[in-house]
Amino acid sequence: MNISYYDFKNMPNQDQFSLVMNEGRVMNERTINTLKYVLYEVSHFTVEMIYNTQKNKIEGINVFQNKGAYVM
Repeated sequence: MNISYYDFKNMPNQDQFSLVMNEGRVMNERTINTLKYVLYEVSHFTVEMIYNTQKNKIEGINVFQNKGAYVM
């Protein structure tokens, strides 16, 4: 799926979570105490999902533009 950074940011949170889980490509992950940080590549931007492994729920989401990756 090809979606712009701005269109993604304007989606409701639940739709963002679903899109990342279904369409995102896992780039990296790390766990610190009960929080698991998973970095996904989605279209032309990056999304960090923060999961609470103890409560089994999503704690937060951070979205990053990949400006440097596409500059020639």
